[in-house]
Amino acid sequence: MSFVATFNSLPAVELRRHSQNATLSEFETALQHPNLESFAVLISPAADLEKLAALAQKTTLRHFGKVIRLYAPLYLSNECINICRYCGFSRDNPILRVTLTPEQVAAEARYLQTEGFRHILLVAGEHPHFVSNNFLRDCVAKLRPEWPSIALEVGPLETEEYRPIVEAGAEGLVIYQETYDREVYTSMHTSGPKMNFDWRLETPERAYQAGFKRIGIGALLGLSDWRSEAIAVAAHIQYLLKHCWKAQINVSVPRIRPAAGEFQPLSQVTERELVKFVCALRLTFPEVGISLSTRETAKLRDGLIPLGVTMISAGSHTEPGGYTGQGRADLHLTKGGRRIDSEGEHATVQFEIADNRSPAQVAAKLDTMGYEPVWKDWDISLNG
Repeated sequence: MSFVATFNSLPAVELRRHSQNATLSEFETALQHPNLESFAVLISPAADLEKLAALAQKTTLRHFGKVIRLYAPLYLSNECINICRYCGFSRDNPILRVTLTPEQVAAEARYLQTEGFRHILLVAGEHPHFVSNNFLRDCVAKLRPEWPSIALEVGPLETEEYRPIVEAGAEGLVIYQETYDREVYTSMHTSGPKMNFDWRLETPERAYQAGFKRIGIGALLGLSDWRSEAIAVAAHIQYLLKHCWKAQINVSVPRIRPAAGEFQPLSQVTERELVKFVCALRLTFPEVGISLSTRETAKLRDGLIPLGVTMISAGSHTEPGGYTGQGRADLHLTKGGRRIDSEGEHATVQFEIADNRSPAQVAAKLDTMGYEPVWKDWDISLNG
């Protein structure tokens, strides 16, 4: 049995209705009984956000202390064979693309080391010709001697395809379902392997079977009703904690940002609603990691840190070669998936970031807040 079967039997409509119609007394009761039904109440309009935030802060301190883990995304390629209406890398977007070589990836990574990072997230579009399994394995192997923590955010693979990448040194995998609404998912993904909803939904389980020690999930907020997405994410976390219990489960709460194609969110998610989502996650799943990227503003990120966030990126670039200009000689324009040689300064970003602070500035802010920025919290020898 996989999460697909559990998801198909999830009483999503009832939970969504319960969330929308919950009362203040039900909110008080939900605080005492963390489960999927109470989670729906914690994100309801009736939830007292101030009380929710205060309890979330106490829970975060109890389980994680005042430390924040810092990581950097490193984009390997923005080539992609999927057409996804919301993504800047979508095949039908006429953008400047490039795929870095493992040597160029290593050069980008060396720059990030000088910034202090020891946790790195390798990101790439889904394109088997450019981003093959061997390419991913070679990139990880190239970085392994200098990086104690390497995670991937790439297109879904089979379990046996993941194994060589894990053996090369990758210990984490991030895979967003994007939206848990099947109808919306179908309308957003019109071409390419990403059209397969169930295949993507089962990816965390295949990653776990392949030996990944950290698994990250999440929904891209803004594609469907945020409460419905939040309930589905919570159900997915609950399943993974039970069935993939040897791995550290992490969750991200990204909101749609401007990108090539100028897609506009189908559903608005306010800052207040995002705060409520984070607090509800922390209270329901006290030991789950929560990641927040530079998609959000500095002010909001700083405000969310005490309420449940455990990992943040800093000084991010969302295009390959963004840190040192690697791959510039091979930049090319694509139209409808066809390559057209073109000159340009840098590859097109996946999305625009909102927090432009440098890693040093983010670390300094954490220090003034009384938090310890953690650049490295284990040695390579401990990952063996």
